[in-house]
Amino acid sequence: MTTVPAQTAGDMDDQDWEEGEGDILRTVGRQVKLWRERAGLTQAELGQAISYSEEHVSSVERGRRAPKPALLDMADEVLDAGGMLSAFKSDVEQARYPRKVRDLAKLEADAVSLGAYSNHNIQGLLQTEEYARSLYRMRRPLLDEEMIERYVAARVARQAIFTRWPAPILSFVQEEVTLKRPLGGRAVMRSQLERLLELGQLRNVEIQVMPTDREDHAGMGGEIRLLATKNGLTFGLVSVQHFDRLTTDRSEIMTLEARYGIIRAQALTPRESLAFIEKVLGET
Repeated sequence: MTTVPAQTAGDMDDQDWEEGEGDILRTVGRQVKLWRERAGLTQAELGQAISYSEEHVSSVERGRRAPKPALLDMADEVLDAGGMLSAFKSDVEQARYPRKVRDLAKLEADAVSLGAYSNHNIQGLLQTEEYARSLYRMRRPLLDEEMIERYVAARVARQAIFTRWPAPILSFVQEEVTLKRPLGGRAVMRSQLERLLELGQLRNVEIQVMPTDREDHAGMGGEIRLLATKNGLTFGLVSVQHFDRLTTDRSEIMTLEARYGIIRAQALTPRESLAFIEKVLGET
């Protein structure tokens, strides 16, 4: 059995950013410094050549800042590194994401099926960039802008699951209220509803709406995610107030699978749900 104990959101955020990213960023930083010195340039001269400040270059070389792909490409060209610096782009991109997101992305990359019930906002894989950014800006305690952008980039990157082949079977159940609460403003919400309609047309995606007027509801315990991987394992994740619990215990998985099945049966059908989302969009 695999179980991740609940932690506070703040604890998880701090731990996620520190673990795993430090080593790769320091390694990349040392390589940038070595190639810069080999070329006989100062940090200021390199910064001027690639349109970054001296302080930015210094932070990259010390492993304190994750270099963007464009910086690595430009530095590679200016320093005549023959692709040695550009080759770090994928490693750095992964290091930019929090550890729990990297782990979740790995599970999703191996998933042959995924089911998710969400009750207070649009499920992460379905979110537009602006909707996700609005959610992170609502976090308390506040996140700084750089941290927000890193979280948004990580969330958007996970959405590669929709274009993967072989295509996994993806199922989502959204509470009606999540479609009507205008988080981020009405313009953001309209774009989000349009995104749901777009994804709902994919052959491997089913989006269902749980109406608020249901008198019987199997999802009162909170959010549920189920991921079945190609190696035969099924993972269950339950979340409440940023407390996450991941399990592979078969008895717990069976309970979550049964609960999710009932939730789907109680919700509108996928066809009815898309019609409902179109109606809400027209009213937004």
